Amino acid sequence: MFEILIYLFETYIHNESEVSIDYESVTNDLSDIGFKKQDIYNALRWLKNLSCCKKNIISAFDTNLNYISTRVYTTEELFKINVDCRGFIFFLEQLEILTLDTREIIIEKIMALDITELDLEDFKWIVLIILFNIPGCELVYKKLENVLFNFKINSVH
Repeated sequence: MFEILIYLFETYIHNESEVSIDYESVTNDLSDIGFKKQDIYNALRWLKNLSCCKKNIISAFDTNLNYISTRVYTTEELFKINVDCRGFIFFLEQLEILTLDTREIIIEKIMALDITELDLEDFKWIVLIILFNIPGCELVYKKLENVLFNFKINSVH
């Protein structure tokens, strides 16, 4: 399912200025590529549920709010969202890329994925997909994109 989400994001969603997907043709395209029908339906359902959550978020990224929040993860969340991914969530909060609301949406959507565990690289892609789909998060999406793809390691000599 994860591979389908990445394929959809790179092929259809990220490249379109106005997202309007013909689900029947996308399903046929994905089937022709070799993805299983059940995985395709699960991925499309996950994306549809993500679009429903867009209406419930208030994307107020107020940099004047200095808050510290500790998230207590459930046992199921600890199993699916490993320590590296939880550390990445904390890192994004420190960079003011995530608010408490967007953090909770990301955790909720990760838990809804039909997978048992994510590695950090897969997790970063999912966070990108989620932020891309939340109205008002365009600037933080770009900020995250810069962090992930323009990261340079400076070596000290």
